[in-house]
Amino acid sequence: MRKFLTAVVVIPLGLIFIIFAVANRHWVTVSFDPFNSVTPTVAVTLPLFVVIIASAILGVIAGGIGTWFKQGHWRRAARQHEADARHLRAELAELRAAASRDDAQRRPAPALSGFYGAAGRDKQGATL
Repeated sequence: MRKFLTAVVVIPLGLIFIIFAVANRHWVTVSFDPFNSVTPTVAVTLPLFVVIIASAILGVIAGGIGTWFKQGHWRRAARQHEADARHLRAELAELRAAASRDDAQRRPAPALSGFYGAAGRDKQGATL
């Protein structure tokens, strides 16, 4: 199912990119010199589709980096809450272990003597 969905998405996207590249294959000069537009010092001549796709990729990367920095507070809080939960689980396990040890020490030893003995009574202590 996953391969099918991938094919349903990737094949049309690939066709769209190929059609876009064929329709925008003329060459453009991208200049990085704001002071001299006639003979720029730093300029690159590329097909138009490369410029547009590279701009889109750079925009997605810049947006992802901005989002990552903006969500840093929430990731830090989640790590802190996870550490607190881990600490409290360990403390609860220690308290339960201590309570079970104390409970075992407080239980009275079964009475072996008596008129009927230990076997002569049921769980509620009634005589059988």
